[in-house]
Amino acid sequence: MATVELSFTPLPAHVRTARLVATAVARRSGVDESLLDVVRLAVGEACTRAVEGHQLHCPAEPIWLALTDTPDRFEVEVRDNCAPDSAAPAAKDGKADGTGVPAGLGIAVITGLADDVKISETSAGTSIRMSWPSAGAVR
Repeated sequence: MATVELSFTPLPAHVRTARLVATAVARRSGVDESLLDVVRLAVGEACTRAVEGHQLHCPAEPIWLALTDTPDRFEVEVRDNCAPDSAAPAAKDGKADGTGVPAGLGIAVITGLADDVKISETSAGTSIRMSWPSAGAVR
């Protein structure tokens, strides 16, 4: 089992880097080529959600990303470092922060893209774990 860890400042430009790194590690882990765009999109959604929350509530805190390959799964964890009630933009009339996007839409997209999704909240922040099948690490 190998893990790649990455932390980045909450800037939208860094989401692209996170997506590129996740796609490269997924490919190396043996994730089927047909799933790489799905991995890229899910990681982008999770990181964007974390960036938006951090920019509003804790801009000095980094976002943490872990990419792990096991013999049969590729797992991604995106963890923000904001309190659970401040990690996502505040909902107003069912919309996220007045943008017109329904609250929780990013989570719904992630759930539809990943085989397995686990969301956990602690006093330190929110963690989104996603995983996909892989053929094992290519070495």
